[in-house]
Amino acid sequence: MSTPVVAIVPAIVLAVALAMLPAVLSPYLQDLVLKIVIYAIFALSLELLVGTTGLISLGHAAFFGIAAYVTALACAGTAPAALPLVLLLSVTAAGAYALMVGALSLRTRGVYFIMVTLAFAQMAYFVFHDTAIGGGSDGLFLTTRPALRLGSITLIDLEQPRHLYLFAVALLCATYGLLALLRRSRFGHALAGIRINEQRMRAAGYATYAYKLAAFVIAGMLAGLAGFLFATKNGGVNPELLSWHESGAVLLMIILGGLGSLRGAVIGAIGFILLKEFYASEAFFGAFAARWQLPLGLTMILCVALLPKGLIGIGRLRLGGRKATKPEAADAA
Repeated sequence: MSTPVVAIVPAIVLAVALAMLPAVLSPYLQDLVLKIVIYAIFALSLELLVGTTGLISLGHAAFFGIAAYVTALACAGTAPAALPLVLLLSVTAAGAYALMVGALSLRTRGVYFIMVTLAFAQMAYFVFHDTAIGGGSDGLFLTTRPALRLGSITLIDLEQPRHLYLFAVALLCATYGLLALLRRSRFGHALAGIRINEQRMRAAGYATYAYKLAAFVIAGMLAGLAGFLFATKNGGVNPELLSWHESGAVLLMIILGGLGSLRGAVIGAIGFILLKEFYASEAFFGAFAARWQLPLGLTMILCVALLPKGLIGIGRLRLGGRKATKPEAADAA
């Protein structure tokens, strides 16, 4: 069996397992898994920028939040909106803002790029926070959830938890597959070359600005996909979805999982959400659960110090603590 096929088998097994989980999970656990799936898509979108292209952004939550708000606005009517239309509007809005932000911010480098992306995210935050279109600090609520109908037959109704769950899992698989194909393509190899040595890539004749802008827009649209699912799941949105700490949280996810690996982004999202849920549990920590940021921060520091390659790096170690000599075949996926 070829290496690419071997590498994709665990992903297929995981997808099937996720799809079957609702049959054995309680409503609370199903909701928790759905949250992990949504943030896994969000983490994968940022992995394309940070792990693949080498662009560290602190404004990635802007695309997530914009798509969530567009979803809420599109679902404010009395009748369920058409699922393909709402999804298209949400992802397109996130991609359009990513195109504008990327066109300007990619003319800077290093810490300046980080600060410019943060500034654009804060601008979007205050637009929704301080204007009537975003409902102010209270945000907006969805009166209905999108549905896909064929005549009088409803194929997908996101008002039903099972439909929403399976639809989110399908989008996660599609996102993972798309990014895996991109990383193996000429486009993905060019992005990897830009991350390693952009000046050499320009000397070789590559239009590095265009490649980086394309990656930025794709990442923004995938973040918008996660924002659409988040708004549909929660039934409401607020300006905090666009805040800098939301961008910081998803950046911590891919660092926790391991930069440069799609599986690491998914594992990081799982680990981060479960740790946050654990430390915020009053059943375990009582009143101290209100200060969950403190133990979570300490855990993140320990993970970075002890696992510099992230949680994905654990699988690359032999039992004796030596690094495995065989390369990780699935890194490109």
